[in-house]
Amino acid sequence: MLFFIGLFTVFGSVLYGYVMSNGELLALWHPFEFLIIIGGAFGAFLLSNPWHLITECFKLMPQVMFGSKVNKAMYMDVLGLIYDILNKARREGIMSIEGDVDSPKSSALFARYPAIQGNSELAEFIADYFRIIAAGNLTPYELEALMDQEIEARLHELEAPGDAVGRVADALPGFGIVAAVLGIVITMGAIDGEITEVGGSIAAALVGTFSGVFLAYGMVGPVSAKMRHIADEEIKLYESVKACVIASLNGLPPQLAVEFGRKALFTQSRPSFNEVESKVRGR
Repeated sequence: MLFFIGLFTVFGSVLYGYVMSNGELLALWHPFEFLIIIGGAFGAFLLSNPWHLITECFKLMPQVMFGSKVNKAMYMDVLGLIYDILNKARREGIMSIEGDVDSPKSSALFARYPAIQGNSELAEFIADYFRIIAAGNLTPYELEALMDQEIEARLHELEAPGDAVGRVADALPGFGIVAAVLGIVITMGAIDGEITEVGGSIAAALVGTFSGVFLAYGMVGPVSAKMRHIADEEIKLYESVKACVIASLNGLPPQLAVEFGRKALFTQSRPSFNEVESKVRGR
């Protein structure tokens, strides 16, 4: 909802202010200028990014428009899953979780949390490290260093779509200048014509500059920033898992280990101590 409110506010404020200043909306309608600017920026976007990153940008758009899938419920699911795994390992032995971590998609434990099963990267991250723990070959310090390395790589992957769209925002004013220069070229060809015709050509050229800057700072730039916020929220899931796992390896019981994971989350959507306690006691 905030996306649409923001978009309406940006376009409404600029266009309403323009109209109230005795401007004519039809004077801004130059479709071929938009073709030059938007088409050029989109072509540069395709040229500068691999296919998988392009598809990731489009896959993120529903979250940009309707909100991130990472929320308080998702955080609760992560803490609940980690507790279930740790509790089962404590009661039945570490080898009892081998079947769950070998195949998260068919695991009864993971099936309790479909949102995590649907996030294959996160599910594999959790499964991989409990698989390593079951093998019993790494110290807590070694495992923490390995997790930090993977989290850093994952953060780079999550931030890549926002960075790619941010580069488009940086390029849009330049393409606006390209459209303006081409408009001036057309104007120079008609310099000996009627003053109204020359004035219209100059206005069209200026609309190109306006459109490039407006789209960059009023739409594409904010979308890029929203994608980066989504990346920051998702990486907290991984950091929470790491905190729980390391705390458990250092000898803490499952209920205290998930408290370490809870503390790693952002405060605005972090579940309270009582909420987490109530959930794990229910287990």
